Amino acid sequence: MPTGLLKPLAPQPWPPSPLVPTTPSPYDPAARAAPSADGRARHVLPTKKGVELVIAFIAPGQGSQTPGMLAAWLRDPALAARVRAWSEAADVDLVHLGTRASAAEVARTENTQPLLVAQGLLAHEQFEEPGERGQPGQPGEHGEASAVAAGHSVGEITAAACAGVLSPTDAVRLAAIRGRAMADACAVVPTSMAAVVGGDESDTLAAIAEHGLTAATFNGAGQIVAAGLAEDLRRLAARPPAGSTVKPLKVAGAFHTRHMEPARRRLAAAAAVTPFRPPRGLLLSNADGEPLTRPETIRRRLVDQVVQPVRWDLCLCALGRIAPDVTVALPPSRTLANLVRRRLPGLFVMSVSTPGDLPRVRARLTAASRTRGATHAGL
Repeated sequence: MPTGLLKPLAPQPWPPSPLVPTTPSPYDPAARAAPSADGRARHVLPTKKGVELVIAFIAPGQGSQTPGMLAAWLRDPALAARVRAWSEAADVDLVHLGTRASAAEVARTENTQPLLVAQGLLAHEQFEEPGERGQPGQPGEHGEASAVAAGHSVGEITAAACAGVLSPTDAVRLAAIRGRAMADACAVVPTSMAAVVGGDESDTLAAIAEHGLTAATFNGAGQIVAAGLAEDLRRLAARPPAGSTVKPLKVAGAFHTRHMEPARRRLAAAAAVTPFRPPRGLLLSNADGEPLTRPETIRRRLVDQVVQPVRWDLCLCALGRIAPDVTVALPPSRTLANLVRRRLPGLFVMSVSTPGDLPRVRARLTAASRTRGATHAGL
């Protein structure tokens, strides 16, 4: 199912701070410097001659999984063979988990994480050049599209593979190691997570700290996820911050907190012997929304993320500044796509859930590329 639309580019420099409008180049229409949906000035993503389209790929994290999520993809014999190879490398049966496993089995942390990364990469490779499929890839001198990649929690591993930092096989393998290590860490003490929706952010953060909890995930759109001891979460739910609702999450433990330190150490050992390469295009970090360029920094950030908060809100701010022509939400896409749409209604977001969505997304990308090309030509 190749498209030949997306070609890798050398890493692009990040626009300087503070956020100020950028003067459009002959290759960037003036509209790209207009205010973004979050009210701040848009930046022009630096481009090379021949680059006419900016595409962002976003990859979801745990909680978006569903039973049978790989079934439609595995009807393609080539994709089925790829998943079997990934299963062997990761020591997990992704074919079973993605087709026949129950919802409870799929939801187990050690199963969910490699499954999510595998599905995201199956979808992403449909937008790569055939010669780059399944390979780390090398930066090209020219291309028809420049890519941005960002992922939520374990989705950051997916994003790193999309950017060519990790091979797909290594990405799935690291996700499996991460999932098993985090599942084991969850068994030490009873911990969990809860979404705090609505209310004033400062009040929410104060209440989380007051109960001895950690603000583990900042999702934007008025949602912060608290994590910590189960008994402390129950007290927070009994006395929620003013104007907010506390919704317990069905997760195994307090991800992105100090309780995951044993998992961080195990992931660090695995990452230390895994090749990391410079990214193609922009790879946004969960830590602060900033792009990463050095392989060692990316390695460290992916490891430390296990015990550090996910700042998806800052990734959304970065997407607003970059203002991609099209944002492609990789599967399972609904949750993350909706977060982007609520925070950045001015961005055009397309969701990929099954192979049946690919023709529609490709058509949109082709149309956007032609429109940009006509604009650059002054037509």
